[in-house]
Amino acid sequence: MGRGFQLSSELIAGVVVGALIGWGLDHVLPTKPWGLIVFVLLGFTAGVVNVIRSAGVTPDRTGR
Repeated sequence: MGRGFQLSSELIAGVVVGALIGWGLDHVLPTKPWGLIVFVLLGFTAGVVNVIRSAGVTPDRTGR
């Protein structure tokens, strides 16, 4: 159960950080709502990559 909370929090953290960066850029630059949309998607992608990496699902890249 603890592992599930860890993996879900990594995914949520990626989305939240992406949303905050996008929201901040939208307030500094005249890009509403595109900064938020783009960075939420990037945050989601980064969160999924972190979950896969933490779960140990990625194959060994040594070529053996």
